[in-house]
Formats: sequence, C-alpha cells, structure tokens
Amino acid sequence: MSFLKTNDFHERKANASASKASIIEKFKTASQNPASEEKAAARMEIAKARAIRVAEREAARKVRQAEKAAEALKAEAVAAEQRAEADKAAVLATREEAEREVALLAEQKAVRDARYAARKAAKKERRKG
Repeated sequence: MSFLKTNDFHERKANASASKASIIEKFKTASQNPASEEKAAARMEIAKARAIRVAEREAARKVRQAEKAAEALKAEAVAAEQRAEADKAAVLATREEAEREVALLAEQKAVRDARYAARKAAKKERRKG
C-alpha cells in the first residue's frame, strides 16, 4: 500500500531541493530564450501603448472639464444678465405703478377740490341771495 509509505526528513529535504533546483533551471533557460525576450518586449510595447492611451484619455477628460466649466460660466453670465434685466423690468414696473398711483391720487384730489370749490361757490351764491 502506497499510502503507508513514509518518507524520512532527509528524503523530503532532498525532494524539495531538487524541485527548487528544477524551477530555478527552468527560469534560467526561459530567461535565455529569445522567444521570451520577444514576448517581454511585446509586453513592454503593449504597456507603453496602454500608458499613452491612458494619458490621452486623461488629457481629453481635462479638456472636457474645461469646456464644461466654460459653458457653466457662460450660462451663469447669461442667467445673471437675465436676472438683471428682470430686476430692471420689475423696478420699471414698480416705478410706473407708483407714477400711475400718484396721477390717480392727483386726479382724485382735483375732483375733490372741484367739488369743494363748487360747494363754496354755491354757498356764496345762496348767501348773496
């Protein structure tokens, strides 16, 4: 039965050393392989291209943000101008309303004064007799 087979410490240590040595040898041969150098160069080119694309996207994002900020400033300026015009119109309407009120009061006073003068004249007429 194979599961009952026990390895002693020295055998396990030798096996671990052998597997580590084989991994190191595999890495050394892979690093000397021209195909792996080409793959590494291709990966470097891909990474460079990716970095360039990221930088371009970041620059485009900053340009869009600047454009949005400029549009927001323009919109705010237009809104401020419209508010100013609305305020001017409100002031003008208030002024016109006040002028109409003053004219109405003056007209009413003139009518009252005319009635008063008519009463006074009638009273003088009655006294003369």
